[in-house]
Amino acid sequence: MEISQPEFDQLVRQIRELTARVHRLETLLRVSPPAAEGPGPGRAERVEPPPPIPSPARPGPPAFVAAPPSKEHPDLEARIGSHWLNRIGIAAVLIGVSYFLKYAFDNGWIGPAGRVTIGLIAGIAVVLWSERFRTRGYKTFSYSLKAVGIGAMYLSLWAAFQLYHLIGSGPAFVCMLIATASTCALALSQDAEILAVFAITGGFSTPVLVSTGVNHEIALFAYVALLDFGILALAAFKPWRRLLWLGFVGTLILYVAWDAEYYTRTELQPTLIFATLFFLVFAIAPLLMLRQERGAGMMPLALAFVNAAAYFLQAYAMISEISRTAMAWFSLALAAVYLALKHLRPRSSDKAAEANLRLMHLALAVGLITVAIPIRLEAHWITIGWFVESAILLWVGNRIKSDLLNVFALSALILGVGRLLLYDNFYNTRLLLNLRMLVYAIAIGVLGLIAYHASKRSDDLARSVGRIAAVILNILALRGLSLEVADYYSKQMSAVRPGSWPVANWSDIRIAREFTYSALWMGYGAMLMAIGFWRKSAFVRWQALILIALTTVKVFAYDTSELDRIYRILSFVVLGVLLLAVSFAYQRDWLKLSARKTYSDAGDAAQS
Repeated sequence: MEISQPEFDQLVRQIRELTARVHRLETLLRVSPPAAEGPGPGRAERVEPPPPIPSPARPGPPAFVAAPPSKEHPDLEARIGSHWLNRIGIAAVLIGVSYFLKYAFDNGWIGPAGRVTIGLIAGIAVVLWSERFRTRGYKTFSYSLKAVGIGAMYLSLWAAFQLYHLIGSGPAFVCMLIATASTCALALSQDAEILAVFAITGGFSTPVLVSTGVNHEIALFAYVALLDFGILALAAFKPWRRLLWLGFVGTLILYVAWDAEYYTRTELQPTLIFATLFFLVFAIAPLLMLRQERGAGMMPLALAFVNAAAYFLQAYAMISEISRTAMAWFSLALAAVYLALKHLRPRSSDKAAEANLRLMHLALAVGLITVAIPIRLEAHWITIGWFVESAILLWVGNRIKSDLLNVFALSALILGVGRLLLYDNFYNTRLLLNLRMLVYAIAIGVLGLIAYHASKRSDDLARSVGRIAAVILNILALRGLSLEVADYYSKQMSAVRPGSWPVANWSDIRIAREFTYSALWMGYGAMLMAIGFWRKSAFVRWQALILIALTTVKVFAYDTSELDRIYRILSFVVLGVLLLAVSFAYQRDWLKLSARKTYSDAGDAAQS
């Protein structure tokens, strides 16, 4: 059979390409070609290879020379030439055509119906024409043309409804819905996420394009919910995570725009139902992201957090103006939802990302519980609520061995302590048995619980947290007792009548108050020192020494000049007795500190 010259040239090119591929594979696998062997005894003669196929055309490179590998990633020049120039060219063509059409419209060459018809036909034609480029391998250019065609169809339908009033809102809405569904079908058939993005963008633009300025809440949100469920279905079968974010942003924009324009309190029930429906859709979305291929990164966590924040703020704006109690219960119910979501298993291949999402759900649940406390409670009960929450989280965290819950417990405790020290004001009529001492007692109890659990652990971080909790515990106890002293003497001062020796009475009360402060601090320091010796805790003894040192400074620097003679004598005597007692305890070496020092010195000498 005779072979034509073009077929012969093609055959030679294929042989060269196959030879180059074999050479690259041998180089990659480090396989050496077999060495040529001459004839020998017991060895068959070497079969000569067939002569190379002569090329009647111009001489080419040797058949066994590997072709240079092509670049897999296009450089900046290729990207600019193939992508950006393409997009700029399309934009330029659109602008030119727009100017021409405007000129034709302004001169009355084309009527309204003709303009709309031209736009629709041009849009459909561009979409069909783009398929020719896609089949030839120019996918990027094809999708760009499809974007132009789809946009032309939407704009034409909008002009037919809004500008020229050729059709009503119903037919325009149906036509745009058909365009959206067709684009989605095209995206699925071609496995093209960018086409799905075009479809979703057109879908969310449809209510805006066919808006009549009249409130149609049920129709609008039912359509948006249907669109969101469609996005959820697409994301369940295709790894198109960006569609979920696009759906969330589109839903939020339409909801906020409607709310700012039309919402009234009478529409609370249907609005809250639709907001809840949107929330549930995008609460499931992060789980679908995890079921897709690896590389989800922070997208599921970010969507979970933003969705929770948006829904909570929407509900707060609607419910809190009616009932703060109902809003607090709503926050607790939402926390229960996230606790339920924490136990869902999306069967993800990325176990680390799945664990992070569960932690995010847990954090959102705890955060909602923390927020519910100041929503429902008032004044000092907010502080008490945070302390109780801290104790519960600490207990649960230690039962299930969760360091994250312990961190949340510490966070709630910090909120409570901060509010107690910086914000809360108390008006008490009783000494000690009052609301302030109740709040301080709860705070001290929680801090003691933290210190106790931390002492049971062996890691350094837990022990450091336990020591900090013990220090704050003592500071709060001393401050609470000092405030009781201040309140007691303030009432004594206020009971003094304006004409009955005011100077003498006020001075006596102030001197008694300062002495009571010194006595309280010395007594508390002595108690800490006794506990330190009893528990054999150097940490507690150091706290006692610091407090006694501060009290000593106060007695010598302040009480000497300010207190009356009797109180001054009592201050020095009590302080002296306390210092002597502490000194005697150390000199008796009840804790065998000298033995420890001798053993430590001997160990250091042995090492040296």
